[in-house]
Amino acid sequence: QPTECFLSQPGEKQESTVKAKRRKKKKISDMLEKSAPKPGVPADLQNLLSQHFGENRSVIEIEELKLSDSCFLPANDLTHSLSSYLKEICPKWAKLRKNHKEKKSVVMLVICSSALRSLELIKSMTAFKGDCRVLKLFAKHIKIKEQVNMLEKGVFHIGVGTPGRVKALVEQDGLCLNSTKYMILDWNWRDQKLRRMMDIPEV
Repeated sequence: QPTECFLSQPGEKQESTVKAKRRKKKKISDMLEKSAPKPGVPADLQNLLSQHFGENRSVIEIEELKLSDSCFLPANDLTHSLSSYLKEICPKWAKLRKNHKEKKSVVMLVICSSALRSLELIKSMTAFKGDCRVLKLFAKHIKIKEQVNMLEKGVFHIGVGTPGRVKALVEQDGLCLNSTKYMILDWNWRDQKLRRMMDIPEV
């Protein structure tokens, strides 16, 4: 019996090859997925600072930005929970907390990449913080004026927040860092796109 023969349109072929090419394109999240988490070391932060400021600062200014190794505490070796890590690096927390009476400041500042992550970290430090006061320092659902007022009126021991909001509070003189003894960077946590905080250009 006679059979019908259909010729495929040239346009269709092109479309399918374009689709195939698109699928093969590597995403940054694919590359990041393969990179294993490793504890941050002082050199990681130093390199980031010199990369970021290198273009618009003189050699002398960049030298001044360098932090000595004595500024750094041991990094979490990824076996600790947040509470157990904080207990290890800050064994005299109870005394520090008791002596802290200054307003507009915190003893410990924890910086992470998102509001949701901030809430997660606040929950996970319950065993460490005891009855000390923790302040959320992120932009989601909280106006900057509210945070400035809270800092002015009360004494807070720990601040957990995002780089953008912490920067804004410091610039507006809402947060003073003179009595801050510890700054913890949430180095290895990845967002939905598998980016660490330091992989985000805005940060």
